[in-house]
Amino acid sequence: MRSRGEAWKVAGLFLKLGFTAFGGPAAHIAMMRREAVERRKWMSEEAFLDLVGATNLIPGPNSTEMAIHIGYLRAGWPGLFAAGLAFIVPAMLMVSGLAWLYVRSGLVPQVAWLLYGVKPVVIALILHALWNLGRTAIKGLPEKIGFTAVLTLYFLGANEIALLLGSGALMLFRARGQAAEREKGERDGEGREGGEGGGNPGPGAPGRAWLPAAGMGMAAAGLAGTPALPFTLTLLFLKFLKIGSVMYGSGYVLLPFLRTEFTRHAGWLSESQIMDAVSVGQVTPGPFFTTATFIGYVLGGMPGGLLATLGIFLPAFVFVAVSNPYIPRIRNSFRVGRFLDGVNVASLALMAGAAWQTGKASVVDGTTAGLAVLALYFLFRRNAPSTLLLAGGGLIGIAVKSLA
Repeated sequence: MRSRGEAWKVAGLFLKLGFTAFGGPAAHIAMMRREAVERRKWMSEEAFLDLVGATNLIPGPNSTEMAIHIGYLRAGWPGLFAAGLAFIVPAMLMVSGLAWLYVRSGLVPQVAWLLYGVKPVVIALILHALWNLGRTAIKGLPEKIGFTAVLTLYFLGANEIALLLGSGALMLFRARGQAAEREKGERDGEGREGGEGGGNPGPGAPGRAWLPAAGMGMAAAGLAGTPALPFTLTLLFLKFLKIGSVMYGSGYVLLPFLRTEFTRHAGWLSESQIMDAVSVGQVTPGPFFTTATFIGYVLGGMPGGLLATLGIFLPAFVFVAVSNPYIPRIRNSFRVGRFLDGVNVASLALMAGAAWQTGKASVVDGTTAGLAVLALYFLFRRNAPSTLLLAGGGLIGIAVKSLA
């Protein structure tokens, strides 16, 4: 009975956040910390930080997985489902309503005008996130080489999953090689640190020469284009299930996956429609992954929206349930940590590639270019809230189109 009562409390908290949590995963997690740690005293700061670390080590939407983790720790299995569903459903309903309007209106000016101003702000948000994340993830020359290699392979049409896994595996291999060299140096009594001296390569050298070539081999299977596929609800569900099962990083990494699965491979959506879906995900509260709801509805009506949402979020429930008991060991694992370093570098490269591709469909004239530059200024100089910028972009878009 206690767990059921706690589950209702968990549901109440995350239902509120589902209707009010704008600003993306980082903002969502900050709001969860304030509610769960400061206001409700459900856990300590240290326990909350452990959950943050765990969500970075498993695929899926970080803020949704944080909600599921908190619910599971507070109320067991009932809390796991209560937290996840309460956080997802409000955004899903709002996005479904916007998708209904989008499909019914088609060329209704007000919808197009709003998205006209929002899209360039979305591009600015992606670039701002890239800059800040890159300063943490890209620490030296090997990471820079890996970033460049993944970005190049992305533009050549390589498979995103292969790039993510390949980059993680190569970073792990490089780190293990460094550790072996240090141990050998200590045994030989040469006192070398990081492989310096004696003609041996430096710490970054093991990854420099073979990283691009090995990455090319890992992604070779994805270089060939795939012909357009006939649409079915089953295939729609499976595509989003795959994305939810393998996607690391922030919500912005969703962009290249969407482009590959629904534009490049299946041919179901245009670049502009992908950006419309991303923009709707940005202007609604809750998890950014409800972009899947929009795409599913556009392609298959309400059944498509429900199946797309189920497909992309289902893996998060599974991963949290499996990983939660092992959080202390996962957080301190050398191997998993190094693998994640490589995945993060590849994720940033995919974000950069997606920003370029989608930017061409979003920054289409002087007004949209000015909006993107203005949004970047307010992000970097004024630390403006993303929600305010998106609202401002939408209003400016409506005003410009109305005057025109």
